[in-house]
Amino acid sequence: RLHHSIEEKSRAEAKATRMATTSACCYRPLSAPPLHRRRGPPPQQQQLRTAVGGPRPRPSLQVAAAAATGGGQSVKAATDAEFFQTSDTRPIMLFDGVCNLCNGGVRFVQEHDPNRSIRYIPLQSESGRKLLQRSGRAPDDISSVVLVEKDRSYIKSEAVLRIMGYLNLPFPQLATFLNFVPL
Repeated sequence: RLHHSIEEKSRAEAKATRMATTSACCYRPLSAPPLHRRRGPPPQQQQLRTAVGGPRPRPSLQVAAAAATGGGQSVKAATDAEFFQTSDTRPIMLFDGVCNLCNGGVRFVQEHDPNRSIRYIPLQSESGRKLLQRSGRAPDDISSVVLVEKDRSYIKSEAVLRIMGYLNLPFPQLATFLNFVPL
């Protein structure tokens, strides 16, 4: 009994100490960094960018597609032969294989796709890089989810809405509704 009361007292003291050093709204230590993100790159990257000559502009999808049109047909033909055989023409969802949020999204899609109508490939894989290039994006661009169908590719919210069309009810109806809402 005495042992239990001493243990309870030390727990209460530890809790009081924690409460005194945390903020009331989120139980985060007062000495911890803020929860919001600063805009712009970290100071070290900003100094490096200005020393090197400024930030490197990120190519748009149209620029990447225009750059790929020289060998674009051969890339498309090669990836079509590799990924879209006559026996399997299911679309392919490209996702960031390192991102926990993206992995959760893939698990969500798998749970709501009992017909297995979508295939999944991480963007970092060699196959993912080939499909990114086929879609007119840089092979190293892992910034967003991509849905690759046999005839067309979709990125960002457009890809998510197309993926929703392959899932169980109510997601196809929700996707139809969201197509009318500007995203």
